[in-house]
Amino acid sequence: MSQRSHGLFSGRSRHLARHNMPSRLGISKRIKSFDIGSKVVILPKGNFRNIPHPRYRGRVAKVMEKRGDSYVVEIDVSKSMKKTLVVPQIHLNKF
Repeated sequence: MSQRSHGLFSGRSRHLARHNMPSRLGISKRIKSFDIGSKVVILPKGNFRNIPHPRYRGRVAKVMEKRGDSYVVEIDVSKSMKKTLVVPQIHLNKF
C-alpha cells in the first residue's frame, strides 16, 4: 500500500481551487497595479505554481515594492515580527 502525501497542498488543494480556476481568471484580474504603501489582501487563486502559502490567506499586507510582475508585501505576524513575501498580482486584491 502506498503512503499518503504530506506536501504543501495536502488536503487543501480542493479548497484553494474550487472557485478560482486559472482558466476562469479574466484579463482584468491578471493585470493589476498597486501603489507602493497601499494595503492589499492576499487571496490565493487556482494557479499552483506561484501561489503563496495557505497560512497567509486573507491576511492584510502592505505593498513595499514591485518586483517584475509581482509585488513584495509585508505582513505583521505578531506585534514584534514582520514577514516579507513576493506575491504575484493575481493573488492580491485591494483592501
